[in-house]
Amino acid sequence: MTGGLGPSFDSDRIAALRARLGNPGTVTPGAAPTRPQRAGDFAALRQLWLRAGALIAGFVLLLYAIEGVDAVDSRELDRAGIEPREADGLWGILWAPVLHGGWDHLMGNTVPVLVLGFLVLAAGIGRGLAATGVIWVVAGLGTWLTGADGTVHIGASSLVFGWLTFLILRGWFTRSVGQIVLGLVVLVVYGSLLWGVLPGQDGISWQGHLFGALGGVVAAWLLAPRQRRATPPTVA
Repeated sequence: MTGGLGPSFDSDRIAALRARLGNPGTVTPGAAPTRPQRAGDFAALRQLWLRAGALIAGFVLLLYAIEGVDAVDSRELDRAGIEPREADGLWGILWAPVLHGGWDHLMGNTVPVLVLGFLVLAAGIGRGLAATGVIWVVAGLGTWLTGADGTVHIGASSLVFGWLTFLILRGWFTRSVGQIVLGLVVLVVYGSLLWGVLPGQDGISWQGHLFGALGGVVAAWLLAPRQRRATPPTVA
């Protein structure tokens, strides 16, 4: 008699059923995600995107507020940029990305800052902020070391170039197919900006562009999990 009823009294099976009844969102190994779990994942992703959007929008508002103060103050703030190989100019590494040489300069950077900054933060706020910090420092130090004497370097374009290369290369270092595809899309849309790393137009800090881009490469490499750098790409 116990032969036909045996499975119903299996202790492991009963424990698993009780666990599932007590926590409907729990998924056993190999099982497809339940609807509540999918809804929870979407809600978490939506919350991340909202936070990323709020952060980058707040940063852009800060840039406009600083430019407004600078315009009222006869552009005195612009002097706080990076002065190559001057001891006082080292402070410019901190301030240069939030200063601009006029409203046209700032407006030209606004859309790339919003788009690329959002994409960097949308994959993870902590990782995005860490990448931005690396780019900020590498771009500033490189400009301070190589910029022309008697010049002052300002502008968020160093961040734009760093975010651009970070997004393009991040997928190759993390071996994520999804991020590789995003990087290719970013390359198609904004790749022409990379010509700005070459010396050219007077008044344009190609050093800031160049070392910003190099900072993005460094950030993409540093922030990739080491164990994934030598593994084949995976869908993510």
